[in-house]
Amino acid sequence: MHGSRIFMLSLFFISIAIAFSSKGIIVESPAYFKALFVYWFFSSLYHHLRIISKNGSTSMDYGINYSLSIGIFTGPLGLFLFEGIYRFTVYFNKKLTKTADPDEFVHTFYNIGSFVLSNSIAFYLFNFLYPLFQPVPFGFWIIMLILITVTSLLSDAFLITIFTLLGDIKTKREAIDFIKTRSILDMGKIAFTNGLLLLFLQEGKWEMLISLFVLNYLVSRSFLSKSQMLQNKIERDKFEQMAYTDFLTGVYNRAYMDKKMTELNRTDEYIGIIVADIDKFKRINDSYNHAVGDQAIRHFANTLKSYLSKEDYLFRSGGEEFTIFLRNRNYSESVLLAEKIRKGIEISTFEAEFKEENISLSYTASFGLFFYKVNEQLSIEKAYVYADQLLLQSKDLGKNRLSSSDAFSNKETVLAEV
Repeated sequence: MHGSRIFMLSLFFISIAIAFSSKGIIVESPAYFKALFVYWFFSSLYHHLRIISKNGSTSMDYGINYSLSIGIFTGPLGLFLFEGIYRFTVYFNKKLTKTADPDEFVHTFYNIGSFVLSNSIAFYLFNFLYPLFQPVPFGFWIIMLILITVTSLLSDAFLITIFTLLGDIKTKREAIDFIKTRSILDMGKIAFTNGLLLLFLQEGKWEMLISLFVLNYLVSRSFLSKSQMLQNKIERDKFEQMAYTDFLTGVYNRAYMDKKMTELNRTDEYIGIIVADIDKFKRINDSYNHAVGDQAIRHFANTLKSYLSKEDYLFRSGGEEFTIFLRNRNYSESVLLAEKIRKGIEISTFEAEFKEENISLSYTASFGLFFYKVNEQLSIEKAYVYADQLLLQSKDLGKNRLSSSDAFSNKETVLAEV
């Protein structure tokens, strides 16, 4: 922790040395103060649109930075004054809104030092490369891309050093992976934005300069709003999934079954409703324990799911009871599938741990199937009751059976292993 703070403060003091050993602010005072105010205002306005990321114990924010253009325009000293005013504006705002990190004060000095140092290097590199690239088509933009690459690599090097001192990065692979997180598209966006700003500064086109800032702000705000809407939708979907998912088996729960019943009542499709139940489940709990019983329920759910198509629905409608809505099948197909599932359950086994030993157990299940067409005369809720009654019939007849009924032919069938 102390090593990282020393490094952060060292960058700040190095930036002071570079700033005050330079030739001073290289543009006239009126132009500088006008640029300083515009950059400070829009940078401060833009700051709350940045994306915050947490790496270990350190928070990082991502967004377009304008230091390169004002640094090249004014020189290291002018850049230092801008960064100092801007960063402390952010610091005091975070303090007022109580969003500051515990080490926010030290981080402020780090931000000033790192951005002044990296963009001062870019300032000298720009003055060296500009004469060489003047004859080259798009030479100015090539230089801006080079400078953004250099400043990005320097920024990553500073952060990797800090994370290494904090213990959040321990290997070269982790350092390389950190560098890979930087987006080339974002770097290109920063290069072209700062390039346009620099051109407007050099030509004194203040209206164009401010227009670009406003455009960038509106685009960033729109992007953030859409990102938040998408994130909110993802969170809503996640909460809805949690509300409708059985925690033990991962299949739909009774609440979702009720919801689907309401939806399906508006249709006129043919549905086979299966209610299935593990036979003698209490014996499993009594002979072993509830953990083994839970494993039996999970195995039952996974086995049922393995026989169904994407159009079918599987719900845990009770303790060891499950309900299936078979869709896009006729009565014969529904009976054949239900019987196939019953036989599959009968011959399968599941593994569980009991008294520190792995055991293999088997069980059987009983099924009730009611097939009908959804309509106003018979709701799906009533059809479910009929399927449940057919399940009870299978239980009464000796278990490990399928009792089925076709609402159209009044045909009932009982199938069991002979």
